[in-house]
Amino acid sequence: MTRLDPAAVDLLFQESWAVIHDGAAGVRRAAPDPNDFPPPLQSVQSSFVTLSRSGELRGCCGRLEATRPLVVDVAANAWATAFSDPRFPPVGALEIPELTMELSVLSPLVQLEGVHSREQLLGALRPGVDGLVISEGPRRATFLPKVWESLPDPGQFIDHLLLKGGFTQWPSAAEFYSYHTDLYDQVSPVTTC
Repeated sequence: MTRLDPAAVDLLFQESWAVIHDGAAGVRRAAPDPNDFPPPLQSVQSSFVTLSRSGELRGCCGRLEATRPLVVDVAANAWATAFSDPRFPPVGALEIPELTMELSVLSPLVQLEGVHSREQLLGALRPGVDGLVISEGPRRATFLPKVWESLPDPGQFIDHLLLKGGFTQWPSAAEFYSYHTDLYDQVSPVTTC
């Protein structure tokens, strides 16, 4: 996974902020045409978009599997984060100047082979580096690598992810996947008057 150059990152942010600005005005922006963007943004990759306000989470949505061009994925996730995250009300126009956006571009998922116990998972994780997916049956939960900043202890990281996924006991038939991200962030380019 090659880190995006600053010009490509700026284009992703421009598209994402436009999606949110239009959505707050009641307009659903059409999906971007990948052919209008440079090749790195046309490549099929997965992403997460996170919004925060005054340092507090304001929404986060994304996809773990890469199924569409990066610019399309980021734009769709920007919309979902701002207007469809069930944990928060839709973003309003007056909030936009107070928001910070983080774009996480994900590497492909790597299954952690031979990991079946909590101790094995603790040994396989790289704190501060790995994102983690726990999947068993219909349940699946993930923490982006950024979550290590608030949960630096590996045991707590795992326990909180299990809680997030609704696992009430150790998932004995679970599959575990790690990934890493390239993280980019930007304060809203819109200012108040």
